Amino acid sequence: MSILVCGALAYDTLFNFEDRFDNHILPDQLHKISTTFKVPTMRREFGGPAGNIAYSLCLLGETPLVMGAVGEDFEPYRQHLKRAGVDDRFIRTIRGQYTSQCFGIADKDGNQLMAFHPGAMDHATVNHIADVPQRIEVAIVSPGGHAAFLQHTRELHEAGIPFIFDPGQELPLLSREELNEIVELASYVAINDYESELMRERAGLPVEVLAGKVEALIVTRGSKGAEIYADDTIHLIPRVQMPIKPLDPMGCGDAFRAGLLYGIKQGLDWKTTGRLANVIGAIKVTSHGPQNHFFDWEKLRALYQQAYNEPWPL
Repeated sequence: MSILVCGALAYDTLFNFEDRFDNHILPDQLHKISTTFKVPTMRREFGGPAGNIAYSLCLLGETPLVMGAVGEDFEPYRQHLKRAGVDDRFIRTIRGQYTSQCFGIADKDGNQLMAFHPGAMDHATVNHIADVPQRIEVAIVSPGGHAAFLQHTRELHEAGIPFIFDPGQELPLLSREELNEIVELASYVAINDYESELMRERAGLPVEVLAGKVEALIVTRGSKGAEIYADDTIHLIPRVQMPIKPLDPMGCGDAFRAGLLYGIKQGLDWKTTGRLANVIGAIKVTSHGPQNHFFDWEKLRALYQQAYNEPWPL
């Protein structure tokens, strides 16, 4: 039995600009802007929601099966995932394409300019759920291309595999009809507080209605923790206070989702599942990039007890 993770794999190239953008951009000349930002620091990270989720699942002792489409430049990332313990049989290489790429510049005030190239991600429909040979216990469909998003949610439902609908940045690209259709097919929905407002506005699905359509609705609320709506109960999951200063929130939500998938597969109750997910997300925040954190079960148990004043129940 395995966990299936559908979604994008990407290279994230991040730059830091030590001044403010508005000191270098003339507001009345935006129609013909041409400028250069000197960026003294640069990081290139392995990213994309599918890779990020799978990485934390491996730290939990799982061997997740990742389904996505990548370009001919993917080999270093593939080796990284294989060393972590990912099953890469359904990470398909598309000839003549680059792996998805995200380029971002942040100024001293935290403002960001981002560019995203989807590349091979747009070909992710080459993968089909019916091709997976082993039994899948639970799956997640995270952002990885509009067509693939629809295809994989429908195929998972047809195969009778419970899955988490994790719309993320794909949400604004889905129509009202598509959002309502996927919610009807999904077993679980995982969104942040901003996405919960988008679901209300774009799909006519406020939290109270959305929670009634799935087995569990998980809403993360940043520094306020998370809420899990399940079994006619709202489980409030407090934030975790880490002894180390937070460094980088990138990938925190994906680490959290790894905890959700693990808890669902293991049959944990929602309170325990949410707390575990919160602890993993908090660990991720203490390192730069979405796949540079590390933990083992000894560390997890200690942080769980510290955060919630009770021992890990298993």
